[in-house]
Amino acid sequence: MNYILFDGTVRNQLLPFTYTRPVADIRIGILTIREKWEKYLGFTTSTVTEDYLSEKYPMVELEVNIMVNASFLPTENLVNIVKGLEENQAVFYDDEPIAFFTKEDQEVDFDSFDIIQYTHDDVFRVEHTWDIFSKNHKAIEQDFELLTRNRTSQPIPETTVAFNESQIFIEEGATLPLCSLNANDGPIYIGKDAEIMEGAMIRGPFALCEHATVKMGTKIYTGCTIGPHSKVGGELNNSVIFGYSNKGHDGFLGNSVLGEWCNIGADSNNSNLKNNYAEVRLWDYETERFAKTGLQFCGLMMGDHSKCGINTMFNTGTVVGVSANIFGSGFPRNFIPSFSWGGSGGTTTYKTDKAFEVAKIVMARRDIDFTEEDAKILEYVFEESSKFRRS
Repeated sequence: MNYILFDGTVRNQLLPFTYTRPVADIRIGILTIREKWEKYLGFTTSTVTEDYLSEKYPMVELEVNIMVNASFLPTENLVNIVKGLEENQAVFYDDEPIAFFTKEDQEVDFDSFDIIQYTHDDVFRVEHTWDIFSKNHKAIEQDFELLTRNRTSQPIPETTVAFNESQIFIEEGATLPLCSLNANDGPIYIGKDAEIMEGAMIRGPFALCEHATVKMGTKIYTGCTIGPHSKVGGELNNSVIFGYSNKGHDGFLGNSVLGEWCNIGADSNNSNLKNNYAEVRLWDYETERFAKTGLQFCGLMMGDHSKCGINTMFNTGTVVGVSANIFGSGFPRNFIPSFSWGGSGGTTTYKTDKAFEVAKIVMARRDIDFTEEDAKILEYVFEESSKFRRS
């Protein structure tokens, strides 16, 4: 069977992260949503997404296919139903399609389908940007079970202090001398060739993906994921870093999400709680206004390729778009559009030629090319976000 992941109705609610990737390639827990589905299904997947992303993330359609809504994370019950779908069958959650069977070039009309209502109580869905960190605790636990089942961890070094060792899994090549791992409140996963330097203190649930680094003396509280090839230092709490991003120095990051190729300057901090303890509002790209999150704790959402200088202060519930460069004293706005350059005193447009120069240098440091596909995607985002910069 050929499985195709589609963005669904929540794509705009997951901006700025879906500016540069399909919903399926959002990381939550240890794995991306695509990686979860592929492990459960035992098949590779392709994608239906926005036209400007389709060159980098193409759809592969065969004679028969099952389309899967990527905002729904796989569970054993759901995967069994999806695998069993037959012609003109679909599984729905309320009014939202989770998955459906389709033939090549078929025009889908759900009125003619046999609709299966999903009634299990294990629905796990990412609908908003803040779901990525607020549901990360649960996602780490599920991925930990998926990845470590019937496998044996590398031994915990004698110099490492570990609590609840059965809930700590270390992949081959990882190094972690003289650190503290507390898995009493949730599992800890250390990926292949990852490094935890001396003096780091970590509480699970926690995921350190392959080739990622935790620097000396770092304090990491529950619910954090550090994506592949990322580096972190300072203090982190309930935050997700997709990959290839750095928060390498002192400073606090809490209840936040960073995309790829981001850099947080030394001693930068974000607020994750308002002084009056009120509900946090966050910029909504669809309504083009600030919307209620239902959360008391909500920090920074930063899109791919964005950076901030040293001592930057982000207020509670700040959204930074793609390829923004933020610096200077004071608090910048709670919404910083893509390709903005500046800080609390105002911003100008960060021209694509300059932004691309930086991207090429940053990516080359990890032996990854900044391709024509990448440039086209960012050029589209530049144009698409221009209305926000004018305002």
